[in-house]
Amino acid sequence: MPKQDSAVMAHGSPNPGYTNTNTVAVPVITQTDSRDKWSKKMDFLLSVIGFAVDLGNVWRFPYICYQNGGGAFLIPYILMAIFGGVPLFYMELALGQFHRTGAISIWKHICPIFKGVGYAICIIALYVSFYYNTIIAWALFYFYSSFSSILPWTNCDNVWNTPDCTNYFGKDNVTWTNTSRSPAEEFYTRNVLEIHKSSGLVDVGGVRWQLLLCLFLIFTIVYFSLWKGVKTSGKVVWVTATLPYVVLFILLIRGATLPGAWRGVVFYLKPQWEKLLETSVWVDAAAQIFFSLGPGFGVLLALSSYNPFTNNCYRDAIVTSLVNCLTSFVSGFVIFTVLGYMAEKRKVEVEDVARDKGPSLLFITYPEAIANMMGSTFFAIIFFVMMITLGLDSTFGGLEAIITAVLDEYPDYFSHRRELFVLGLVVVCFLGSLSTLTNGGAYVVKLLEEFGVGSSIIAVGFLEAIAVSWFYGIQRFSSDIQAMLGNAPGLFWKVCWVAISPAFLAYIIVSSLLKAPPLTLFDYKYPAWSITVGYIIGFSSFMWIPIYMVYKLVWTPGSLKQRLAVCLRPERTMPDIHTDTLNMAPVP
Repeated sequence: MPKQDSAVMAHGSPNPGYTNTNTVAVPVITQTDSRDKWSKKMDFLLSVIGFAVDLGNVWRFPYICYQNGGGAFLIPYILMAIFGGVPLFYMELALGQFHRTGAISIWKHICPIFKGVGYAICIIALYVSFYYNTIIAWALFYFYSSFSSILPWTNCDNVWNTPDCTNYFGKDNVTWTNTSRSPAEEFYTRNVLEIHKSSGLVDVGGVRWQLLLCLFLIFTIVYFSLWKGVKTSGKVVWVTATLPYVVLFILLIRGATLPGAWRGVVFYLKPQWEKLLETSVWVDAAAQIFFSLGPGFGVLLALSSYNPFTNNCYRDAIVTSLVNCLTSFVSGFVIFTVLGYMAEKRKVEVEDVARDKGPSLLFITYPEAIANMMGSTFFAIIFFVMMITLGLDSTFGGLEAIITAVLDEYPDYFSHRRELFVLGLVVVCFLGSLSTLTNGGAYVVKLLEEFGVGSSIIAVGFLEAIAVSWFYGIQRFSSDIQAMLGNAPGLFWKVCWVAISPAFLAYIIVSSLLKAPPLTLFDYKYPAWSITVGYIIGFSSFMWIPIYMVYKLVWTPGSLKQRLAVCLRPERTMPDIHTDTLNMAPVP
């Protein structure tokens, strides 16, 4: 017999109100009737890879790697992936596939009192959409500017340049000082952002109409990729998830042939073993793997909820995690071969060139190197196409998490109005992004990135792991996986879910709160009041968890003991939405 029957046997009768279609002549509910599904398995895999592999893989991992001991950093990174990141990734895929519902309504099947976690996830995803798409809009601006025989950030002869602009490429007697600014840096700060027109968060200036147009185009693509559900987004990711790999390969070959490339590679991977004794290195490794794989964002729950019930989510978790980590590692070579080349040209150490971190690495350092290569226009175009596609499929995942969560929680209102709901959501995201399109928009982006996601999403991941392992119960969760795959997870996974993964997340939260570095961007130091605003933004998503807990306890009838019992007990252990996959149908 196929696996469907073993799933029924493993669980007993999934619901007393259901019976086998062989004995009762009722219409069979097909999967299409009850829930959308992926057209192909590869649609799902590419969507997960596309979400997990984003701009952070290209700039954050290489930077954190060289900052924390080069090759030595790979040891804590791999250990944190094995014991923390991958188990949480596998847990989310399994939860989504078994319960086949979004981040809000899934909690009635796990532990109803934690339903606020679902709302918190949706708010955090909104905050991400407010700044993340602006970074893609910057890339689109660069992409448009790249269609020129001489790239506009090649020289200092443009209207936006200042006397500090120093072009050292192709010139021998150039003195590089602390006040010197490269043409690429001035193009980014004075032409793309026009940040010099803003004095900081107090005066962000007006909206840049060029960036507004770029963002409008980005959200138009996002809308038409998501409006029909996984049927459309599953096709779009065939381009957005695969194209970056083609471009990365081309850039890797080009980087390896540049003079001085070896200096960058040595700097990237030279192990500094003494760094392993520093706590911050382990915290950075844990945070990097968590944000890179993306458990806790509700995206994996949403994407896997459209899978067949018996899909092998264990293999999916291992394959996609490996692809993600290897992409980060290879991206390091793509970035550092170019940094080595720039150090050779500037006649300085690689460390001095690699001071730029974050998006600046992608918008200043790398474009500057491209501008001085043979075939610069071609390499600039493909580089920014890669950045746009890397960003887009992460946006698809983030917004799909909100869409799936809301549509599953409020089917009566939205189930037949998906297109309208997605349109409303995209409009809200677009309006929420307007402050990031101003002259001082980069300051807002940094604030949202630091506080809108940061500790709150790690806290959400921590509570999710605790709720599933301790309240729902590791044995019950293991039997759910056995119902889907035919085999229960081994002791390693159970120990990770119950103890190691929650400890891993608690460790990141405590470390990040105890040792918060001062927030700066370019030469701007964020004032104390803006840090307070940042904490309020972070708390505004997390607060729905305790608020819902109190609401649930107050409105549940009975004594306190009875209320707690009801609030902690799953309402249904096996949702009736599985009947289609199990070849079952409801009794009329």
